[in-house]
Amino acid sequence: MVKKHVPARRKRRTREHILADLSANYVEGHVLRCGFSVERVAHDYGIDLILFTYDREGECEPGNVFLQLKATDRLQLVSGGERIAFRIDRADLLAWLEQTMPVILIIYDGKTDRAYWLYVQAHFEKQPEFSPATVGEQVTVHLPKANTVSQATIRRFANFRERICQQARKVVRHEE
Repeated sequence: MVKKHVPARRKRRTREHILADLSANYVEGHVLRCGFSVERVAHDYGIDLILFTYDREGECEPGNVFLQLKATDRLQLVSGGERIAFRIDRADLLAWLEQTMPVILIIYDGKTDRAYWLYVQAHFEKQPEFSPATVGEQVTVHLPKANTVSQATIRRFANFRERICQQARKVVRHEE
């Protein structure tokens, strides 16, 4: 029996790779137009971008905002098209809820070149029935379709960070 030589396939750039890059580019564009910066996280364990903000004089402000990007060509709309249903892994959710600084989940829609956001910790603090101890392997969140990512939204994320920093200044004690 003669074996036929099958040429090896080269690495392929998939639609998922393209969507991931488009989502980062989309968010980075809004961030840069605000005069802020982001760092892409090389070893992604549930955070893709770290947002750094600056005051009117260009001085770096304390704290940051963590951004987790997800991208799709198939948004799952619910509530008459007013919300986007998206599943997140339990491990990611628990890690995000342990963060002091804001974690923003951003869902990028490749078909419309738009993105939607959810402030993770604030969302779950408003869910009295939610308990990390009883969460399954995945949790479905519903992002309001009105929560579109824009320059105004990025500034709002900076305000979330500032409110956290103001609270921390009152209670944090650095000890040896």
